[in-house]
Amino acid sequence: MPTPSRTRRPRPVRSTRSAIGPRHLHPGAWWLWAIGLGAAASRTTNPLLLLLIVAVSGYVVAARRSTEPWARSYTAFVKLALAVLGIRLLFTVFLGSGVGGTHVLFTLPQLPLPDWAQGVRIGGAVTLEGLLYSLYQSLRLATLLICVGAANALANPARLLRALPGALYEAGVAAVVALTFTPNLVADVQRIRSARRLRGRSDKGLRSLLSVGLPVLESALERSVSLAATMDSRGFGRAADVPRRVTRSIGALTLAGLLAVCVACYGLLTEGTAHWALPVLLAGLAALGAGLLLGGRRSVRTRYRPDPWAWREWLVAGSGLAVAALLIWLSGRDPAAFNPPAVPPTVPELPLLPALAVLIGLLPAFVAPAPPRPGAPK
Repeated sequence: MPTPSRTRRPRPVRSTRSAIGPRHLHPGAWWLWAIGLGAAASRTTNPLLLLLIVAVSGYVVAARRSTEPWARSYTAFVKLALAVLGIRLLFTVFLGSGVGGTHVLFTLPQLPLPDWAQGVRIGGAVTLEGLLYSLYQSLRLATLLICVGAANALANPARLLRALPGALYEAGVAAVVALTFTPNLVADVQRIRSARRLRGRSDKGLRSLLSVGLPVLESALERSVSLAATMDSRGFGRAADVPRRVTRSIGALTLAGLLAVCVACYGLLTEGTAHWALPVLLAGLAALGAGLLLGGRRSVRTRYRPDPWAWREWLVAGSGLAVAALLIWLSGRDPAAFNPPAVPPTVPELPLLPALAVLIGLLPAFVAPAPPRPGAPK
């Protein structure tokens, strides 16, 4: 009697992204890298160091930006940073900067003001020292905006929403919708203007603007209704029943943790780092983590194919945090190199060690995976 053949069970296949092909880096790694560069920029007003940080972020964006609509936001943030820079300099020219100087570039007609408005001027002498001071301060703010733009251009907002803890899911949805509205709006405007040009119609002028605005608003309304229907069909808003004392503990821990982190960050980023800032930061992070862990009990949603956190994510996030840590440490050892004086005006110099520390931020351009091609699995 023939023996029945034994059937072998198939071996389980691990669902790794490397087997599928190129993958997106975890969005949290990009945000930690950008936050590290922004924290480093907040420690200096040296224009050479700030421009080096801008160059590093721009190179990484150019090397690892995808072709998705949300990845086009970097240019908009650069334009916003230039606008901030120009507005601050215009205010300095017409309203002054509060910094005196002896090198007068030109003099504007000054508007006389009453006695109670002493300290405020409109017009008058414009000095080189005042312009330099405003340029250094506004360039630091512009660099922070560009770092945020780099994070928006590299991190997929939908994947960022999926990676949020359960306690922050509702707030994260609102933030993601707000972040993705502008890129989609710009894409709709470009699509409608291209369609008008193909039909032989003008895409300039007030009449064209009014004719484009109605389809754009209609498309935005349709997207909002579709998003609401999709969220409702997936059971968004459902929450598990938790005891009231747990709910109060979640709110208390989260609020205390956020306040402690804000106070500690202020202490770390101000001149002369306070000795109490680091313990307060660790305590705040612990309280915040406990609040988020308890808050996750209210969420009953599941995750499909969560983004992995592998060695590439550690290198990308670590490079940004290393830049921040090194510049914070070096700024305490040589404050003059990080904050060149505007009075008297001097030519800023590029310090070697801080510049090498900033170049660590280029690591994601070489270790982060290349973005998937259009149509490839994500």
